[in-house]
Amino acid sequence: QVKLAESGGGSVQAGGSLRLSCVVNEYTYSNNWVAWFRQNPGKEREGLAVIYIENGKSYYDEAVKGRFTVSQDNAKHTVYLQMNNLKPEDTAMYYCATEFTGGRWQEDRNFHFWGQGTQVTVSS
Repeated sequence: QVKLAESGGGSVQAGGSLRLSCVVNEYTYSNNWVAWFRQNPGKEREGLAVIYIENGKSYYDEAVKGRFTVSQDNAKHTVYLQMNNLKPEDTAMYYCATEFTGGRWQEDRNFHFWGQGTQVTVSS
């Protein structure tokens, strides 16, 4: 069973920063894609960023490009999402996911394993 565990969420004021962490089961971490999504109640999960562990190549959704950065620490089997210049509209539950099955990475149906999520709240 693949396990992912997110942490690092919290409450910040607009303009602040947070760094989220996603620890991935070591047997799944290598040679895989790890993505970050977010979701608000009643809305679909939104793909934010993805990184390919094998070579560190990353991609971003336009909504967060330039403000969010995804990175990896292979020794810790951990993927990070550094979020800067946070806005109230960034408020959501944030999830990491892995085991990409193909297709568009921005679509949550294309990832097989998910963490439990970590809440981010940005106040104005």
